Amino acid sequence: MQTPLRLSQFILLLGVLAMADSPILAQDSDLTRHFDYDRQAPIGIKEVAVERRGNVSVHDITYVSPKGGEVPAYLVVPKGRGPFAAVIWGHWCWGNSPMRNRKEFLDEAIALAPAGVVSLLADGPIARPGHVKSSGPFDEREITELVQQVVDMRRGVDVLLARKNVDPKRIAYVGHSCNAVIGAYLSGIERRFKAFVLMAGTMSNVVTKKIPEYQEYRRGVGVEKFEAFEAKYYWADHGKYVSHATPAVVFLQYGAQEKFLTPERARLYAAVVSEPKQFKIYDAPHALNAEARRDRIAFLTRQLKLKPLPAAVIKAIPDLYQPPTQN
Repeated sequence: MQTPLRLSQFILLLGVLAMADSPILAQDSDLTRHFDYDRQAPIGIKEVAVERRGNVSVHDITYVSPKGGEVPAYLVVPKGRGPFAAVIWGHWCWGNSPMRNRKEFLDEAIALAPAGVVSLLADGPIARPGHVKSSGPFDEREITELVQQVVDMRRGVDVLLARKNVDPKRIAYVGHSCNAVIGAYLSGIERRFKAFVLMAGTMSNVVTKKIPEYQEYRRGVGVEKFEAFEAKYYWADHGKYVSHATPAVVFLQYGAQEKFLTPERARLYAAVVSEPKQFKIYDAPHALNAEARRDRIAFLTRQLKLKPLPAAVIKAIPDLYQPPTQN
């Protein structure tokens, strides 16, 4: 069986740490303070290069991470004065994929630009130069990187709003796999997002800890150590945040060809998410398929009041890359 990462990485990199069952409001400052940053600090945008794709400009940029270092990103800008809607895209973390970085959604962002969308596609910490791979299930760098990714995406909103041609009332987030989980956190923290598309990601640690594979993994690494780790990071349950995403609209997309995120489990995860929400399962693997892409673009078009894209343009967008199974 092939999962996006080894089971341990899948659980930990997606922020899946089993926590207490008691509900806590996402707006509770004891939770959200872990993702605070100085919004008044300089954004530090630097342009490395720019490429023209017809009437679309793809800017290779960096901006300063509030947690240290620089965030490499693409800024995709349509021709015109705007005001434009905006989308932040979060890539997946599949271990052997050449697209576990800002390139994953680049084709989709370029295709969407003529509809009136400025897009920001950022490399997560795992895709940045000098990243050190996790050493095991209790490596606290997992938590550090989780917080940094959430904060860097929040800072990405600042990057977009620094542009006079971006409409602050029409900003959405699209996240895949590990960055669907990041979107779950953002949905309960960052109120500048109007809508979220969360693709093939877990939505609750309470649900995850009931899954047999997870329980087996927990026993294998040591229940007592795990309980101590999860108690220390009680606030790192994304279910505590996505359950309070309202008033943002959340669209959840899952693939039926998965062995961990099965349709039955997907429904349990979806139940945690606050209303208003949409939910759909596709006959597809973890990368989903063309139908999911059409639905995703249709959702963004409605929520952000975009110019409808011709069906031929949407059809021409390449499928997201699904790596071969690792032995």
